[in-house]
Amino acid sequence: MEGALTAQRAVRVVGLRCRTSDRGPDSLAGVDALAPLLGERLGVDVRMIGSPGEPARRSWQEDLASSRGCLLEAGGQVDDALGAGEVSILVAGQCTIALTTLAAVARHRPDARVLWLDAHGDFNTPATTPSDFLGGMALAGACGRWDPGLDAGPPFPTDRLVMCGVRDLDAQEREALERSPATVIGAALETLVYLQNALDGGPTYVHLDLDVLDPAAMPAEHPADGGLSPEKLYDLLDAVADSCELVGLEIACLEAPALAGVVAGLVAPLLDAPAQDRTM
Repeated sequence: MEGALTAQRAVRVVGLRCRTSDRGPDSLAGVDALAPLLGERLGVDVRMIGSPGEPARRSWQEDLASSRGCLLEAGGQVDDALGAGEVSILVAGQCTIALTTLAAVARHRPDARVLWLDAHGDFNTPATTPSDFLGGMALAGACGRWDPGLDAGPPFPTDRLVMCGVRDLDAQEREALERSPATVIGAALETLVYLQNALDGGPTYVHLDLDVLDPAAMPAEHPADGGLSPEKLYDLLDAVADSCELVGLEIACLEAPALAGVVAGLVAPLLDAPAQDRTM
């Protein structure tokens, strides 16, 4: 059934099947499970791009070199959608795609905020990472704290970044965020109120790493206790849909493909949201 979003604005749904920094097999299987469900919900054809690579534990340098084409494809899909006045919904294995997707948002919608829903900050750099994991450096690279050499476009302004559900930060990563102008909201009882104040009804691009949910509800490769309940995540996304223009949505790290239907239900408020007028 066609949702309100597609009734008013063109929407493209893309499943990015190629490997970026995937260290296990389940996240790419999650793409194959979730993207078609979202397309069905919206009544649009889904573009499935790339072929799954073998999961591997590699250094960030190796992953960056081997996934360059995949990352540029991710950014290109968001860039094309925004350039055409469409809403992009991108499903990928890892948050690493943010290295290029957020540059497209910065280029086309400088008025937008990014809502980063994630248990982790992904705000490490090559100088601070304790894990050598490219995915844990994605947001920092997107915000210009280090240069991945992708020439994807302008860095996303950190003062337009709203991070919610974050609760597992490395020491230097935490210090960097505390010094930055980013808004960081944990998973406390008052999360919804803080989020609404931070977004202030403005246009919003949503990045959803499913490990923002408590691992008791959603298995994760890097679980962090104390996460959002499914009900709270639904309420947060419902509030975004009710008050903000949805600029785009990217979903990463579905480690339990069997729960793809649950995830489709959790993001339903965004899929069913009517278009909001732009405020430039």
